[in-house]
Amino acid sequence: MSDTWGHMTAAELGREIDKGRIHPVELVEAFLDAIDTHPLAPRIYARTTPARARAEAMAAVGRAKAGLRRGVLDGVPISWKDLFDTAGIATEAGSALLKGRTPTRDAAVLENATHAGLLCLGKTHMSELAFSGLGLNPVTATPPCLNDDRAVPGGSSSGAAASVAFGLAPAAIGSDTGGSVRIPAAWNDLVGLKTTAGSLPLTGTVPLCEAFDTIGPLAHSVEDCALLLAALHGGKPADLAGASLSGTRIAILETVALDDLRDRPAKGFDDATQSLARAGATITRVRLPEVAEAMGLAALLFTAEAYGIWRETIETAPEKMFPRILERFRSGAQFTAMDYVAGWRRLHQLRAIWAEQTAGYDAVILPTSPILPPDANRLMTDNDYYVAENLLALRNTRIGNLMGLCALTLPTSQPSCGISLMAGPGQENRLLRLGMAAEMALR
Repeated sequence: MSDTWGHMTAAELGREIDKGRIHPVELVEAFLDAIDTHPLAPRIYARTTPARARAEAMAAVGRAKAGLRRGVLDGVPISWKDLFDTAGIATEAGSALLKGRTPTRDAAVLENATHAGLLCLGKTHMSELAFSGLGLNPVTATPPCLNDDRAVPGGSSSGAAASVAFGLAPAAIGSDTGGSVRIPAAWNDLVGLKTTAGSLPLTGTVPLCEAFDTIGPLAHSVEDCALLLAALHGGKPADLAGASLSGTRIAILETVALDDLRDRPAKGFDDATQSLARAGATITRVRLPEVAEAMGLAALLFTAEAYGIWRETIETAPEKMFPRILERFRSGAQFTAMDYVAGWRRLHQLRAIWAEQTAGYDAVILPTSPILPPDANRLMTDNDYYVAENLLALRNTRIGNLMGLCALTLPTSQPSCGISLMAGPGQENRLLRLGMAAEMALR
């Protein structure tokens, strides 16, 4: 691989392809070779798709020669979390329960991305059935963390983040139900976008909680996330030209989000807010008690649906599961249908209050995670530590899922510490434009 390709953004690689300076076949061979030779790759990729990637690269070459490139990312290879169906290739969602599950058709978002010219490098490891924010998976593999080889990488899109952070993919596609794009992105110094629930088709995606499941990219830049989002839905990317923070109004969420904030995440967040203010943003601190009430509904709404979806499969062979993930699924059995319906009715009310209270702001910001990546060995041996760290890891990101928002995490001055910007449902393009301006200010 060229010494620089593994550290370039997807957009930069695409522009070099457009100029004739990078050949798509050489590019994909370089990444496949890097995966084959990297000592950590078996912990990052569940399986690669070399035949598919090479065929797609040849097709990209033909389009480039004919002057028919389909966009900036045509010919750029990326990785896919192992819950997106790939025709003829196993999709197992990090679980022995699904071992050998081989779909006959690609997930809808993979079909869209392929049509946009993106190349599929392979499938990345993940938390079992996507039900953990830590990225710890003793059933298949626990991917590495960029900044601490003893720590977990964040989940559940753990391998997705690691593939980009370790230079084994220019970008990755993951999913986010309670923080599963944003946590691993933050802990590996990447940009991660959580889309609005329902904005991208989930057809062909292994579910966790379909009411909260979303799909989003992990990448080196906001521009990459914008381009990847367009490829996933088959539309035009957000216009990021001339993005500025001048005159914007941003709210710091104090309720819940700043509780028990550890030193380095606090430092990264404070540095970032100061940078945003220097770039022209007016920053206000807000308290919204509705957030705390919504957080109290999380266990009901997430676990009841997750167990409802997976109970039959799980209970046929529960011994195949990581016990802590099994326990979390089974906790959903304690709730009644009446609890679930009442919980959703109240959450819709809380979302309406949130929308009213935040209407005057361009974004609400908070630390992506209040903690640093926890120690993997201790998580395996100390159940209390596992439960506490998993809940803290997911706490801040889950706010965006509960309130039905879109959200973007950006790296800060501190390694493995991100800042998240949240905007209203369906406001991805506006959020990405704001994120582009914030990214420039933070750099």
